[in-house]
Amino acid sequence: LQTNVQLGRSLANRVPALHRLHWIGGSAVKLEGGAEFVVLQPRSGSVVARCASATRAQIAAAIETARDAQPEWAERTWLARGEVLRKAAQLIREHLEPLAVAECEDNGKPIYEARMDVASCAETFDFYAGVGASLARPHYPLDSSHFVYTRREPIGVVGCVGAWNYPLQTCSWTTAPALAAGNAVVYKPSPLSPLTARLLAEILQEAGLPNGVYNVVQGEGETGAVLVESPRINKVSFIGSIMTGKTIVQACAARSIKHVTLELGDKSSLIILEDADVDSAVAGAMIANFFSQGQVCSNAIKVLVHRSIVDAFTARLVAKTAAMKVGDPLDESTKVGAVISKEHRAKVKAYIDGAVAEGARLLYGGREVTVAGLEGGFYLEPAILTDIREDMTVCKEEIFGSVLLVIPFDEVEEALRMANGTDMGLAVGVFTKNMSKAHKLAARLHAGNIYVNTYNDVSPFVPFGGYGQSGFGRENGLAALEHYTQLKSVFISTDENLQNPFQ
Repeated sequence: LQTNVQLGRSLANRVPALHRLHWIGGSAVKLEGGAEFVVLQPRSGSVVARCASATRAQIAAAIETARDAQPEWAERTWLARGEVLRKAAQLIREHLEPLAVAECEDNGKPIYEARMDVASCAETFDFYAGVGASLARPHYPLDSSHFVYTRREPIGVVGCVGAWNYPLQTCSWTTAPALAAGNAVVYKPSPLSPLTARLLAEILQEAGLPNGVYNVVQGEGETGAVLVESPRINKVSFIGSIMTGKTIVQACAARSIKHVTLELGDKSSLIILEDADVDSAVAGAMIANFFSQGQVCSNAIKVLVHRSIVDAFTARLVAKTAAMKVGDPLDESTKVGAVISKEHRAKVKAYIDGAVAEGARLLYGGREVTVAGLEGGFYLEPAILTDIREDMTVCKEEIFGSVLLVIPFDEVEEALRMANGTDMGLAVGVFTKNMSKAHKLAARLHAGNIYVNTYNDVSPFVPFGGYGQSGFGRENGLAALEHYTQLKSVFISTDENLQNPFQ
């Protein structure tokens, strides 16, 4: 794979080149000696790459490369680092279409969604290009001759473990603020969607990022474990499952204490009050469940609908869902693409079948789909279920698929109890025309993100993260940038003679 890759070439035509998925010290590297993993294209089920996982020694070498490069990068001013990030944003926009195709083929999501993700990635780099110098650095006058000023300094080397559902977007969420703050990065993508984080390395290099400041090591769970356990890593950022997040926290404390940001899963709810506009609520429920084949951490699988409108709501929801095309993600008319893997499709299907076995009623979908010409792809219809009990497995566990539960309620307190009845808390939505009710509910709901008459909105300007088991720290906004810095207080005395308290 050449340094200046022709991003417009199809992944299918670049299989041999994609053996070199590691990027260390500013170059594409083909590592050997580690366990091989296979990269499958979800839309077709075909093999697009084979890659050896980075070994412990190779990961250590990548970390040392980052440590060597980081001081010079940190010495640059916020504005100078911002120029590189702004150039990266420009290049991402210039290559939006080929990057979207790569993301689509890597992940299986429809091309229209992939375009939005790539555009969001550019916005994230643009935001962090200009915001760093505005970080608050308070000055504290203590008395007439003593004051304190504070400095925001880089943490050092950040080890990032990426998510497979939004490969490029979540990579930008961690990489852009880390680089803006003067850190170096060693990034490990998911082995299920490892390609676009690797392409980002070439964009950053072309934008002027010094060699070694952004590195990519590939592999499965063991690779991530070695990365986060290393005492030479100063901070870890992880986006993924709660189970893995718990393991990472333990690993980060086992050999050294380090900063950690976790953005984990949820069992979110969408509350639709009796005065809600039904068509808008249907749109909100679909947005809250069907993007990226339901593989979204903040999805509101529990759609709590006031009983007075539940019949009208359900009828329109089923009709709108049935009208969505399940098919080739590269087809412009496709609304539901391919699930990330055959195994994950089987897992989601098992939840649907299990719910029916427990007494739920399947109103629509839940069937595996065969797409002509892509018979090996991993396709599954969205499912809508009703007659749900709170003790059902489907109501308690995170599914991470397009499975929507319609649950009627009579009193708002009942809906509030069900929405808060989880130890997770990433997001909750409310649909109502009564803004007074909306604000009161927003204050009482236990989640890091509350959506009113909308859902699943994100912005690089706005902090995003969860309560409870959904993680800690924040992605996006100034809050995220602060998580990639450490705060130093400098105490100054202007007195020429310091009083000695021991005399």
